[in-house]
Amino acid sequence: MNGRWVPGNKISLLENGEAFFPRVFECIAAAEHEVLLETFILFEDKVGKALHEALLTAARRGVQIDVTIDGYGSPDLSPAFILALTQAGVRVHVFDPSPRLWGYRTNLFRRMHRKIVVVDGMRAFVGGINYSADHLADFGANAKQDYAVEIEGPLVAGIRQFVLAQLQLGQKPAGRRLQNFLRRRANPPAAPDRATLPASGDAQAIFVTRDNREHKGDIERHYRIAIRGARRRVIMANAYFFPGYRLLRQLRKAARRGVDVRLILQGQPDMPIVKIAAGLLYHHLLAAGVKIYEYRDRPLHGKVALTDDEWSTVGSSNLDPLSLALNLEANVIIKDRAFNQHLGEHLEQLMQNSCRQVLAADVAETGLWVRLRSFFVFHLLRHYPAWFGWLPAHAPRLTLAENLLDANAGADYVNEGRTS
Repeated sequence: MNGRWVPGNKISLLENGEAFFPRVFECIAAAEHEVLLETFILFEDKVGKALHEALLTAARRGVQIDVTIDGYGSPDLSPAFILALTQAGVRVHVFDPSPRLWGYRTNLFRRMHRKIVVVDGMRAFVGGINYSADHLADFGANAKQDYAVEIEGPLVAGIRQFVLAQLQLGQKPAGRRLQNFLRRRANPPAAPDRATLPASGDAQAIFVTRDNREHKGDIERHYRIAIRGARRRVIMANAYFFPGYRLLRQLRKAARRGVDVRLILQGQPDMPIVKIAAGLLYHHLLAAGVKIYEYRDRPLHGKVALTDDEWSTVGSSNLDPLSLALNLEANVIIKDRAFNQHLGEHLEQLMQNSCRQVLAADVAETGLWVRLRSFFVFHLLRHYPAWFGWLPAHAPRLTLAENLLDANAGADYVNEGRTS
């Protein structure tokens, strides 16, 4: 799926939890055969409990459900929360549930950061929104600004195949658990393949993933290709911005050839280091003509971009070392004028109403320290993500949550900060 444009899709933008959660829960409520769900974060708050109830209701009427959560991002689910799902027949898989050292989680790298839902093989959701209350405006000043897409059409079949393949791949070391999983899947719910799914719209799209084997740089490569081909505009809204040298170079080159390049970055970050890291790049970007806007209303969590009048992307991948070199990510790349225009209108409103433009005078610095810092940042970006690729890579490993409960490992997780 990482290299083929699939025509005939209808793709709808969903902004923030207010649009995303009701739509996902509605589709789960209407599911007849199967729900596949992957998420980095699932919290046991009002959003997590609403998802919990929707999954329980669907499972009790016979829908086959597989939920995959990340062992680092979703550490605090109570045994009762998990047990209710498993007793209803929901298979809850935990990605890389590593043992703790002195009470702290040790699985800091290679996180399963994707956010995907597939319902009955006919409808899919991909984006950056986790299942937590901080994606709703009533959470307060720290509520996150974020995006996802709903997909109908032939692309959905490929997304479903990908999720099922990840489940089988991750269960391989489990022996008997794999046999049980495959036996349950011996007669899977009917789901049309890509060739037979009817066209639902005019959008061409690619489902692009990043892993630590065959697709290490695919998402970043699509970004670079789009920026290199841009002739009129590039708009990128990204929560955690510290990309590699090649992507930065394409942004600078685009601005210098007259493309209107605008970046929407965090002005009120959930982690201060995010703004510090991005700020190290401001001088170089502004000097080339790139425009930078800091989103001020609340933490920006989006991972979206567009170029010119057709190309857009929405997904889970930030433009930072974790997403570009370590995490497992998923984006949808879209060619569709209507979607591009719609996303562009949303981002324009964000810049006009909720952002502060950073000017060259705001980062006017001189002296030896600035030159030394620029030299360091330049060479760091030139060689990463290769450097980060040296960090230990493990094969994807999924453990059924019920087995973690049996091992008494589900009740004592420690809260820590996490890039989501």
